[in-house]
Amino acid sequence: MTVPAATRPSTQPDRHWQPKPSEPVDLSIVIPVYDEAESLPELYRALCETLATLSLRAELVFVDDGSSDGSTRLLYELFLSDPRVQVIEFRRNFGKSAALAAGFRAARGRIIVTLDADLQDDPREIPRLLDALERADLVTGWKAPRRDPWTKRLPSWVFNALVRVLTGIRLHDVNCGLKAYRAEVVREIPLYGELHRFIPVLAHARGFRVVELPVTHHPRRYGRSKFGPARFFRGLFDLLTVLFLTQYSPRPLHLFGWFGLAALGVGTIINGYLALQWFLGHPIGHRPLLTLGVLLMTLGAQFFLTGLLAELIAHSAPRQDYSIRHHYRHDHE
Repeated sequence: MTVPAATRPSTQPDRHWQPKPSEPVDLSIVIPVYDEAESLPELYRALCETLATLSLRAELVFVDDGSSDGSTRLLYELFLSDPRVQVIEFRRNFGKSAALAAGFRAARGRIIVTLDADLQDDPREIPRLLDALERADLVTGWKAPRRDPWTKRLPSWVFNALVRVLTGIRLHDVNCGLKAYRAEVVREIPLYGELHRFIPVLAHARGFRVVELPVTHHPRRYGRSKFGPARFFRGLFDLLTVLFLTQYSPRPLHLFGWFGLAALGVGTIINGYLALQWFLGHPIGHRPLLTLGVLLMTLGAQFFLTGLLAELIAHSAPRQDYSIRHHYRHDHE
């Protein structure tokens, strides 16, 4: 990848390099951490070994998402020993989307890489991601083969198939944690709730070039997964949110208006027919069709009102669904 010449990072922290706001950073690696104390030392060593092969000025941005197993202390020790390390400590667990949003906001690199802290993502894949980024704006990993039990693989396969059908983006693994981005991508993608799993879809909808790269995936060696079966159903709700955000967010009245127009039109036809019957002398007060016609006209008016209200809030201020207790970085006091 074509980048400005930079000091070659080493597995031994360079204590003479203190990052300053005016200094360019080529690569930011953002790692959400939630109760991964056992894997952190090995992950840090693997990241240092990988960075030693790249002629890039890099930083490591760890986001502690409310850990309670000693991860916070280990991250602070890494910060004290390595000027390339930033640590963001949340007050409690806010979720992966919030952790990534905070990490993206703090990252200073022109290129940003994300990976999980559980050692299932392999840091040695980072050079391949950077090479693939030459022809794209976002490179998302594809865990091939995936080293998880079938109870995780099967729901994931169904979920990814639904995403392909409903969004039209042809990815095998939309939610792989190992990704590489150009900085302008993460600056434009709002993350909240659990939208992190749809970052490629949101980026594609904005016109960014998205490619997929098969990457090595390892079985979990330490701890346990933080995601249970309920995440499949939460993912379905989030998929509906993404479909709305990518297709109707700038013009919500176009979605609600069609429902409103259809309901109002059918209700008007029904009530017009009943009005004609009344003028001809036929009683209509006891007919269920009258109730249906009035109900449809009321629903149509409500859909229109909902669409207008959605238009008013479509461009509301950005939200921040997390609270930071400490942000440790070497270019601040």
